[in-house]
Amino acid sequence: MIHHIDHPLISAELTCIREPDCPNFEFRQRVRRIASLMVPAVTADLGRTLVPCQTPLELTSGDKVARPIILVPILRAGLGFLDGFLDLIPQAAVAHIGLARNEKTLEPEAYYLKHPTPLGESDLILLDPMLATGGSAVHAVTTLLEAGARSIRFACLLAAPEGIAAFQSSHPQVPIYTAAIDRCLNEKGYILPGLGDAGDRLFGTI
Repeated sequence: MIHHIDHPLISAELTCIREPDCPNFEFRQRVRRIASLMVPAVTADLGRTLVPCQTPLELTSGDKVARPIILVPILRAGLGFLDGFLDLIPQAAVAHIGLARNEKTLEPEAYYLKHPTPLGESDLILLDPMLATGGSAVHAVTTLLEAGARSIRFACLLAAPEGIAAFQSSHPQVPIYTAAIDRCLNEKGYILPGLGDAGDRLFGTI
């Protein structure tokens, strides 16, 4: 399922970061704000549990998030999305997954995976700014499922229709949350109109 988080504050931030003259420090700040603005939608259907709550006046009850949350940025661009989520979910644990392309098969492979255990008792939020061809996100979900994860959702800044189709074909049970759905991919696999290489722009390596 695809969830397009259509919000005027998010749209305004996206307009700014699409501009090529947006400096990298400002790009990082705006991506962080977009991530924070996406959190309520991404987490809206998390399970809750009722717990006792002692106010200054009386004993009542209130909600707590039922299961631990693990944020999983895909290295390296996913790191730019991480702090915005941590701003609103400071109790979340953080796992990391690194992917690289196998030069023989041209398919992504995980070269690094570090996570709390057990994954099956937590709700995972996979983070990567761009869903272009879908290869990295698909492989990341597959790797996490093989490691024992049961509940995964994917959050991104921009998604291309080609990436959405590939992701949903491989993992139809994993919801996608995106700030924008762009037009298409170009011949090099970049999202159009897009914003360029998110990792390079986040870390000033253009």
